[in-house]
Amino acid sequence: MNYHTRKATQEDMGQVLNLITELAVFEKEPDAVEITETDLKKKGFGSAAEFDCFVAEVDEKIVGVALAYTRFSTWKGTVLHLEDLIISKSMRGHGIGSALLDQVVLHGAELGVKRVSWEVIDWNTPAIDFYERKGANIMRDWNVVQLDALGIKNYISKIN
Repeated sequence: MNYHTRKATQEDMGQVLNLITELAVFEKEPDAVEITETDLKKKGFGSAAEFDCFVAEVDEKIVGVALAYTRFSTWKGTVLHLEDLIISKSMRGHGIGSALLDQVVLHGAELGVKRVSWEVIDWNTPAIDFYERKGANIMRDWNVVQLDALGIKNYISKIN
């Protein structure tokens, strides 16, 4: 399998969005993706870019993506959060995930972050096994907590 990884460009965002949608289908939430190609172009590039994106290509087709951004930890300082590592289903098992994860970890090291972190859904045992083989600590005693748009609206309505 001949592939290469690189930093994404604005022109890649249509194919990146296709992979994001593929992940949503895999995670049994096919209608959850609200972001658009325009959003990705606007938010990921320029002087106020909100994320970094790396892609893997085979024959000029993007088959993998890693999207990450910095955040601040009160315990550690600046950390890198890997939002998604997505490999097209037909391309898994060829080392593409490892190559993209390498890019993210190297990027974090260049930034001088104290930690790289991400979430993995509890039933995705192939991903969990992959991350454990890479030396990642799966923290099963923590729960992800979120407020979606409706939750935010409801929350605010109760504090006024």
